[in-house]
Amino acid sequence: MTERFDIRPTAIAGLFVIVPRRMADSRGFFERVFCPDELAAVGWSAPVAQINQSFTERAGTVRGLHFQNPPHDEMKLVCCTQGDVFDVAVDLRPASPTYRRWHAEPLSEADGRSLLIPAGLAHGFQTLTDRCRML
Repeated sequence: MTERFDIRPTAIAGLFVIVPRRMADSRGFFERVFCPDELAAVGWSAPVAQINQSFTERAGTVRGLHFQNPPHDEMKLVCCTQGDVFDVAVDLRPASPTYRRWHAEPLSEADGRSLLIPAGLAHGFQTLTDRCRML
């Protein structure tokens, strides 16, 4: 099977930028958003428990930082499907070599990048444009 993502590590242990390989033509594009087989190499092992979507009307709005304590902690794959956001993940795992460090990544509908966020990290974003939709 051909890989449909470029998976790029960040300075935070277990946090990855996922860049889809878009197939485009005159009609638009097609891209894979999620594939457990391809993401298993960077830690995805559980079934998908939820798919959530948020919509934010105004630029400059902050959402987060969201965090779940064990046993409710979970790995997340987040992407911006409309607009542009400044997305942030903060390592809150006391035993992690990157404890208290953070990573920011612009996410937008234009490039389709996602962040694969391991359990134990807080997540939030600020909208950079009006009418932002996050998945």
